[in-house]
Amino acid sequence: MLNWFFRDRATGAIVIAQWPNLPLWIFASAAGLAWIVEASAIAVPAWLSASLQVVAIASLAWWAVDEVLRGVNPWRRCLGGAVLMFGLIRLFHAG
Repeated sequence: MLNWFFRDRATGAIVIAQWPNLPLWIFASAAGLAWIVEASAIAVPAWLSASLQVVAIASLAWWAVDEVLRGVNPWRRCLGGAVLMFGLIRLFHAG
C-alpha cells in the first residue's frame, strides 16, 4: 500500500517531495517579501502588503490545483488537496 501511495507512475521512483516548481517559487518569494514588508519599520502602502499576500495565496492555490490534477502519485495529489482545502477554509473563516 505505501509503495503504491508514494511511487511515481512515470519513473517508478519513490517521491515524497520534489524541487519547487514555478508556483512554489512565486509563493515563497511573495510570502517572504510580504513578511519583510510587514516586519519592516518603513511605512509602506497598504496595497503593497495586500498585493503580495494575494499573489502568495493565488500561487499556492495554483500549485495545489496542479498537484491535485497532475501529481505524480497519490501522496502528491493528497498533499495538493489538503493545501487547497486548508486555503479554502482559511479564506472562508477570514470573513
